[in-house]
Amino acid sequence: MKALLIEDNAVLARQITEFLGDNGVVVDYAMTARHGTHLALSETYDLVIVDVMLPDSNGFEVTKSIREKSAIYLPILMLTARDAIADKTEGFTAGADDYLTKPFDLHELLLRCQSLCRRHQLYQPKVLKVGPLTLDSVARVAHRNGHPLHLGQIPFQILETLVEAHPQPASRALLIHRIWGDEPPETDALKSHIYQLRHILDKGFDYPMLKTVTNLGYRLDLGAADEA
Repeated sequence: MKALLIEDNAVLARQITEFLGDNGVVVDYAMTARHGTHLALSETYDLVIVDVMLPDSNGFEVTKSIREKSAIYLPILMLTARDAIADKTEGFTAGADDYLTKPFDLHELLLRCQSLCRRHQLYQPKVLKVGPLTLDSVARVAHRNGHPLHLGQIPFQILETLVEAHPQPASRALLIHRIWGDEPPETDALKSHIYQLRHILDKGFDYPMLKTVTNLGYRLDLGAADEA
């Protein structure tokens, strides 16, 4: 599990980072809403833990921004000393998945993080459909307009990530992390796999679906459906 912690209390942040790290969770850390939001949208995480009170904004605004701009769904756990029902209502309305009131036991934090990640994985759809594309993430098969796309493992992973991200683009960083984790290849292997995917996905069809987004990554274009 890889988590992003957005917390301005350095002592608490160190305690959380060390405890989660000792229990197999890789933690990135941000002290401000601005830095945390940037990391959430540019890096790849399984979970975001965000404090409500931050020096430059608040956890509600961070959560709203992630929900509006993230290409994928990120489970978000809020930390706060404010335990009024109105505060919890605002947190859940902003898009939080869980709410933990300070002070809390670090073991409970770990359990909630694990539960959120399991829940997120459990409710991921097995069959993904975007426009003319259908992907079965269990059988690992894909079709465009009913025609089978004979994809290798990595091109399928790329297409699956693009479908999940649509209509937003998927960054190169996200694609590389999804395929190779924390051990990316030294060469630009992604480029060659994108070439393979583009050839299989678009050859013989009315219009190209796989588009390059300059200085970012790639996205799926549904043609007239995207323009509507």
